[in-house]
Amino acid sequence: MVFAVVVVLAAVALIHLYVYRRAVHDVTAARRVRRPAAVAFVLLGLAVAAAFLGRRALSPDAARPLHHVAYLWLAVLLYLAALLAVGELVRLAVRFVRGRPSEERRRFLSRVIAAGAGVVAVGTVGYGAAVARRVRVERREVLLDRLPAEFDGYTIAAVSDIHLGPLVDGGDLAEIVALVNAAGPDIVAVVGDLVDGGVDVLGGYAAPLADLAAPTYFVTGNHEYYSDPADWVAFLPTLGVRVLRNERVELRRGAAVLDLAGCDDRTAAGSGVPGHGFDLDAALAGRDPDRPVVLLAHQPVMVEHAARAGVDLQISGHTHGGQLWPLTAVALVDQPVLAGLTRFGPTWLYVTRGVGFWGPPARVGSPPEVTLLTLRAR
Repeated sequence: MVFAVVVVLAAVALIHLYVYRRAVHDVTAARRVRRPAAVAFVLLGLAVAAAFLGRRALSPDAARPLHHVAYLWLAVLLYLAALLAVGELVRLAVRFVRGRPSEERRRFLSRVIAAGAGVVAVGTVGYGAAVARRVRVERREVLLDRLPAEFDGYTIAAVSDIHLGPLVDGGDLAEIVALVNAAGPDIVAVVGDLVDGGVDVLGGYAAPLADLAAPTYFVTGNHEYYSDPADWVAFLPTLGVRVLRNERVELRRGAAVLDLAGCDDRTAAGSGVPGHGFDLDAALAGRDPDRPVVLLAHQPVMVEHAARAGVDLQISGHTHGGQLWPLTAVALVDQPVLAGLTRFGPTWLYVTRGVGFWGPPARVGSPPEVTLLTLRAR
């Protein structure tokens, strides 16, 4: 973990150096511009490091201004770096066509590229910051071959990646809860990454969960294991939230039964928390194999296990739908899909984009959603 933090901070530092070089140093030779800009880059870089490392040092309320500044800047920085990298291709093309440019032409080209990158980066992040706060209900239907007729029209509200902490507080969660209640689902599934912190700090922020009108179920995400998962597993039932840890419950409509299973996150086994770990076999043990089953699992990649076990539908989150397109499409290296409904053998997988964000409070190409899934029988 320490090594990973060092690598991330080193990468952020190198990106700052690259962007400063291309967006300031190559644009002007005036020291009266370079020096203040260098100071600003250093201070903003330190703010990013402080936000990243000091999450537990400050209360969420006290940390909020720092996190807004640091992470919005980080988003702008990442887009700037990507756009300036594209600008390198422009430089190569100009040099190939017109030969080595003079100092004056080289500086002019640097200004054009830097100005264009700056406008696009700031505009993109500004747009993404506005979108990130506009949670909407996404309605989808899923046809399940084995679903009894009694469950036709049964609705599940999938909520994921709330990330309670400095940037998402109890007021934000209360708005999400109101949105879910207005949709009127039969049950609510909170599929992980509810919190970024312990119960002692964020328990009050989570209180609006008690206002959910429908029966509510929860499975852990990887971010619960960066906090105090055992405390959250014990605390959430006091808010009326049933935690599913490698277990299942029977949902009934008349004589018909639908199994709802939930498993610990993929990272649980390596977290060092005793007794935690993804175990689908335990969750499905003893069930009637002829009955349909819906699985709650935070990470989409676990659909590999679900398909082998004959699960009818897996509901996941984790990816945020990419959050900052196209920068975070790299998540596809580890996950099969970023969002939406996909078929894997006998199993449907729905990946919700989630309602919150991690890091930058912005979403580009991935608006936040509460997903209302309506189950349909043949």
